[in-house]
Amino acid sequence: MSIAASNTSMRVPAGFRNLLEGLAREVLREQPTDVVAFAAQYFQKLLEQREAGGTDPVAWGAMLED
Repeated sequence: MSIAASNTSMRVPAGFRNLLEGLAREVLREQPTDVVAFAAQYFQKLLEQREAGGTDPVAWGAMLED
């Protein structure tokens, strides 16, 4: 089964690239054996920081990308 190519282009949401780069940096630094569990913990920490009134990493990353 093949999927027809589409002329539509997908746009990366603002801040997403910066968010993934941060995850990639931490994965390379920590070298976890379970990358998926590590990523879940990483994003959970970011969510907790945002909910505690800290900075929103996505909004901050979006400002850096501009």
